[in-house]
Amino acid sequence: MLHLEIVTPEKKIFSDTVENVYLPSSEGEMGVLEMHAALVTPLQPGELRYLKDGKVEELAVGEGFVEVTQEKVSVLCDLAIAGHDVDEDAVEKAMARAHEALEKAEHEDAEDIAALQAIIAKSTAQLEVKRRHLRV
Repeated sequence: MLHLEIVTPEKKIFSDTVENVYLPSSEGEMGVLEMHAALVTPLQPGELRYLKDGKVEELAVGEGFVEVTQEKVSVLCDLAIAGHDVDEDAVEKAMARAHEALEKAEHEDAEDIAALQAIIAKSTAQLEVKRRHLRV
């Protein structure tokens, strides 16, 4: 078994043993099983999945870092939310505002553009997890 801990600035989201973890790393989706090689990698906005007691759980995650040891996966991120907790209407509105601001920000500061792109990526992840949750 593998211990998974997911922490945001607001609170500890999850801390328990799981069978595996799949998460969006900077190099693409990464799977982690027990006895994985140790590493630290950036976390990208997307979907984090883990298998617990034969059931797959999904969370939308934002940016952060992942530390993997042979027995533990520690996820430190700015967003982690289950599909059933996503407010689809609010997320769609935030994404629309970010798209609109991005279109107007042709010559803006690179930091501002990156922040808008991050909002869009996190919103997309939340909507994908929410809509998949609704189909199940």
